[in-house]
Amino acid sequence: MPAPDRHLVIEIPHLRATVTRAVVLAFETAVVPTLLFMLLLNVAGLVPAVLGVLGWSAFVIGLRRAMRRDVPHTLLLSTGMLVSRALVALVTSSAVVYVLQPVVGSVLMFLLFVGSAALGKPITARLARDFVHLPVELFAHRRVRRVFVNVALMWGGSRLLDAAMTLGFLQWSLDAGLLSRGVLSGLLTALTIAACAGHGWRALRRVPDVTLRLARKPTAAPEPVPA
Repeated sequence: MPAPDRHLVIEIPHLRATVTRAVVLAFETAVVPTLLFMLLLNVAGLVPAVLGVLGWSAFVIGLRRAMRRDVPHTLLLSTGMLVSRALVALVTSSAVVYVLQPVVGSVLMFLLFVGSAALGKPITARLARDFVHLPVELFAHRRVRRVFVNVALMWGGSRLLDAAMTLGFLQWSLDAGLLSRGVLSGLLTALTIAACAGHGWRALRRVPDVTLRLARKPTAAPEPVPA
């Protein structure tokens, strides 16, 4: 447990920077791959579409490495699932399989989130560190662990709903299923993030010896004055 005189301060990143980072991740892992797959599938066929998605995934990771930028766990997890979908679709030569795999993936994510919460080691505690710097001492608080367990359960329910939504849209057409994965799933994820962030903010504010504060808006560094 933290020392009695240790007061933990959690600085929440500036809202604009956080939203921008989330939007970039959504485009990298969902919007662009889906649109690229739809375009190449209708123009060139399944194999170029799958290869295009694989190329995009390699490009995103490689660009971040080349620019010496952090590669978030969220990006690695999403990219890994995207690559596995593309490979299975390539092996089975089926575009429907490419769309159906996220349903299986969402169910597996549901089991992962709910299972980690049941074991008392919610995966959301690790994923949260991609966006907020959390002191190690913070996890000694029982209430804090409960917050991450609740968030993991919320994410699990969201992934199960996402799977059901994709199956529903696939009943109409393949393009409708792709649209569901590329756009509506992103909206559901955004709503889930907002709900989890609101729950976490309210719960953590009630934890003793913990203070939440919003970071100041980043300011541009002053330009050097010529000598």
